[in-house]
Amino acid sequence: MAVMLTDPSQMPQKPDGEVWVWCDGCYDMVHFGHSNSLRQAKSMGHKLIVGVHTDDEIAMHKGPPVFKQDERYRLVQSIKWVDYVVPGAPYITSLEMLDKYQVDFCVHGDDITLAADGSDTYQEVKSAGRYKECKRTEGVSTTDLVGRMLLLTKTHHQRGETSSVPLNDVEQGSKDSSTRSPFTGVSQFLSTSRKIAQFQQPAREPHGRIVYVDGAFDMFHLGHLEFLQRAKAEGDYLVVGVHSDSTVNAVKGSNHPIMNIHERTLSVLANRHVDEVAIDAPYTVSEEILNHFKVDLVCCGGRTEVPPDQNGQDPYAYPKSLNKFMIIDSGSDMTTTKIIDRILANRITYIERNSKKEKKEVAALEALKKMQAQKNA
Repeated sequence: MAVMLTDPSQMPQKPDGEVWVWCDGCYDMVHFGHSNSLRQAKSMGHKLIVGVHTDDEIAMHKGPPVFKQDERYRLVQSIKWVDYVVPGAPYITSLEMLDKYQVDFCVHGDDITLAADGSDTYQEVKSAGRYKECKRTEGVSTTDLVGRMLLLTKTHHQRGETSSVPLNDVEQGSKDSSTRSPFTGVSQFLSTSRKIAQFQQPAREPHGRIVYVDGAFDMFHLGHLEFLQRAKAEGDYLVVGVHSDSTVNAVKGSNHPIMNIHERTLSVLANRHVDEVAIDAPYTVSEEILNHFKVDLVCCGGRTEVPPDQNGQDPYAYPKSLNKFMIIDSGSDMTTTKIIDRILANRITYIERNSKKEKKEVAALEALKKMQAQKNA
């Protein structure tokens, strides 16, 4: 796991010639878009230090986060490209903060991050030439995921089915493309083999005792993290089977999964405890699966109900018959359903938050366009 820092004095002295990189953010509902930005940032240097904002800071500048700060700290700590985590980092990035942690420069995506007063949170480090951009992952954001839950859509994994919640209730003030921010709204993510290969790095060959787990891993949360960490501790190499959208929907119903199979695969691959992912893994853990991956142990979480397979059988019957099965208690009561409940219980608050965020982004984009036009005139 990455080292959690409560004071800059805990940092080792930076070796000569090394480049240390800083990223910061809310990292709310930590998703593969966050992980991809951290992967790109890490590729620019030797060490990656990530600052995570408190709940109070986020509420003041952006609106209430869905995940609590302690959940966000732990989830960022589990991302495999992160070396150090700084809890309670200020929302506005300063040169003082970079110097405290011996950082060469700050990295952020090519979108806009605004403070409560509409100012650029990275202006100080940009002006000092200590800011670099990485490419934002199109098609996903925390705002997007909140929108999927509010709208109860299935379009992210199955077209043609609509919501019982009117679209204009969620996207107030966003009637046409001219009033839309390119960084906000419900969208589609397109995965590629290259993206999956990037997340697979550094690739590790199977070795030692091989453990297999499977599931939906939707809206990757603290319960998933704790489960995977404990499963990995039972062996040397962890293979995670990710179920298809249709399988998850058949088991959980409604508009599950919130994230499609490609999004869920990348979220799992970003976790430092995971060595390999089986995409579209069968619901029933069969002899074929165990032989293919040379599995020594199959683990299952103990906090969620496991419905029978389509034949009415226990999906873990085969590994149980071989005494290769273990139930692992994650120690966390967090579930995807609880995340959705948080959103729906505060539906109006999150609708207003999304609308406010979009309006600020549109205003900032218009201001940038005017500045550029004046320069070109």
